[in-house]
Amino acid sequence: MGFDDRIENKEQELRGRGKEAAGAATGDASLEREGKMDRAKAGLKDKLEDAKDKVGDVADHVKDKLSRDSEEPRR
Repeated sequence: MGFDDRIENKEQELRGRGKEAAGAATGDASLEREGKMDRAKAGLKDKLEDAKDKVGDVADHVKDKLSRDSEEPRR
């Protein structure tokens, strides 16, 4: 996962917090809900990026293992 994706997700979360706070302060329930949705979307994207990272780590491990196995002499 890219660092840029993490930054974008954090920006979306912070915008959501701002909308949520502004909606709560002004009594605008729609804006408050929109902020909560933005925060939820950012959280889901972070979880997806975490999963991508884990899959990449496992793939790298398997690739390394296969590479080492192919270098061992056969008996």
